[in-house]
Amino acid sequence: MSGTGESPATGKSGRSRTRSPRTLLPSLMFTALSVSVISTLGAPMVPTIAREQHVPLGASQWILTATLLAGAISGPVLGRLGDGPRRRGAIQGALAGVLLGSVLAAVAPEFWLLLVGRALQGLGMGLMPLAIAVARDHLPADRMRSGIASLSITTSVGAGLGYPVTGVIAQHLDYRAGFWFAALLTALALAVVTWVVPAGSSVSGRPLDTTGAVLLCTGLAAILLALSQGAVWGWSAPATLGCLAGGAAVLALWVAQALRARYPLVDIRLVRNRAVLAANVTALLMGIGMYGVLSLVNLYTQVPKEAGYGFQLSLTATGLILMPLSLGSITANRAASALVSRIGLNRVLPLGTLLVCVDLVVLSVWRDHLGVLVLGTFLLGNGVGAAYAVMPLLIVRHVPPSETGSATSFNQVLRTVGGSVGSAAISAIMLAHTPAGGEIPSSNAYTVALLVTAGAAFLGVVAAVALPPRRTRTTGPEDPEGLVAASRPVTEPSPVESGSGIVRRDST
Repeated sequence: MSGTGESPATGKSGRSRTRSPRTLLPSLMFTALSVSVISTLGAPMVPTIAREQHVPLGASQWILTATLLAGAISGPVLGRLGDGPRRRGAIQGALAGVLLGSVLAAVAPEFWLLLVGRALQGLGMGLMPLAIAVARDHLPADRMRSGIASLSITTSVGAGLGYPVTGVIAQHLDYRAGFWFAALLTALALAVVTWVVPAGSSVSGRPLDTTGAVLLCTGLAAILLALSQGAVWGWSAPATLGCLAGGAAVLALWVAQALRARYPLVDIRLVRNRAVLAANVTALLMGIGMYGVLSLVNLYTQVPKEAGYGFQLSLTATGLILMPLSLGSITANRAASALVSRIGLNRVLPLGTLLVCVDLVVLSVWRDHLGVLVLGTFLLGNGVGAAYAVMPLLIVRHVPPSETGSATSFNQVLRTVGGSVGSAAISAIMLAHTPAGGEIPSSNAYTVALLVTAGAAFLGVVAAVALPPRRTRTTGPEDPEGLVAASRPVTEPSPVESGSGIVRRDST
């Protein structure tokens, strides 16, 4: 809704002003980075939690699965709630859930309460798309593109920072300290959001598609459950196959329902746009590569020396090996911004994906020195950072403001699904290359796993090259990618030709 004049509380477009305009982007980045770091808590602490909670190691893996499932279920719903006047409330509600979950996990006397806490922490995985929606709505035109790109890379930056932090906590402190640390971060983020993020929005709210939410969340939960637990249940077990088949069937029903709904949870017609489709397919395939390498490096560096390979590093040292991922992502964000102005979004996306593919191939044949692993994680960060920086820009460029949160949350879900697929593939490969009666896989397992993830990244390159439309919208020198025009407030819908089909566009 557009305003007719300015008031102390609103701007020219009728949007609420932030109390601290200069701190809006740093505040959004702090919030997104905090929840990204929190989402990585758990992986290095699985053995410690299993020991202290007196549960089997396989059961303790549910502290990862619970967060993953909650993030996948909450993401699309939060994305839709964020497309309208309830945006700040949705962010605050999700952060309050993360805070409650962190405290519950820290004090939980029983393992099931710890799982409930980890599930509540998973709500934070859906906040990055809402931060992007706020940036699109409230940042000045000259800062919007770089702001959205910076927010998008918080996923990889947070992963690179989260592993060393978790490693230090797991090695030197009680695991509960990690959850108290998460509670502190979340409390700070909640205070920042309450003070800085505007309450208003340039778009009116829409009713929540409850049926679509149930179908999408159920289908995603079933598939992610099978992928995360397949190695424990067995990939040919009835439970695994049943979850996969049931999840696929429910998702097919969701697609049919979304095409008929007046206000769908995720607008499938926009997702089919070739540029948006390129961002989403690449997100899925890049997720396989990124999370696959993080898992492989984490395992490889801790292998005992008697295995004939590996480095037998501590959890803290392993975390430091993964930290260059964050530095590489930050470096790539700056480089991607300059490249977009020169060669365009459609060319930067395959370049970032290609760098990930090459990095994985190199690591598959040469990983016998710690320096190589450090360089490999740094290059991974560069590739992932460049690709993640431009994905939301492609989406924002081709969807109206009223769909920003929903469309970008769907992209985030696909990154998560890709990570689950990568983890499942790696688990299967490790198991296949572990000698009977042994616990440590052969070195060849890592070669095969890295080549498989490299293959997924290569398919991402193909998608990033082949899917985007050849024709682009006319733009001016101050808006080379059409992002400012795409962010204007809604007055009446107008169809605009984009790529291979007709996509709804907001017009002023």
